[in-house]
Amino acid sequence: MAFGNFDSRRHQGPMAEINVVPLVDVMLVLLVVFIITAPLLTHAVNINLPKASSNISHTKPDHIEFGIRANGDLYWNGERVEQASLSVYFLLEAKKQPQPELHIRADAQAHYELVAQVMSSAAKAGMTRIGFVTDPASQN
Repeated sequence: MAFGNFDSRRHQGPMAEINVVPLVDVMLVLLVVFIITAPLLTHAVNINLPKASSNISHTKPDHIEFGIRANGDLYWNGERVEQASLSVYFLLEAKKQPQPELHIRADAQAHYELVAQVMSSAAKAGMTRIGFVTDPASQN
């Protein structure tokens, strides 16, 4: 801490030190307040809750195996379907609760346009769970 002197010939500028004593006082008061109030905040009311047991039901939704061959043939769970009738199939499946998952198995040489049309038709019908099935062993 700097003290001024009584020599009037030496004029110094204003003191630029921060007085931290009031800050420390406030912090100590807050610390004491929090030490006192912290145990009061953890006070809980004891309540005897009823006991119940139940089994967890894991209902897995069905899934639709949708195949697309390189020559453009479409298969719905192993049965050949026409592209024009897909929207009817998708609308019926989209109304089910829980909604089944659509697993698309597209041939590696299948045209992307056909795959995109199938996905678009499914999305327009309201299918929200659409995924691709791949073979990780065939990757180089």
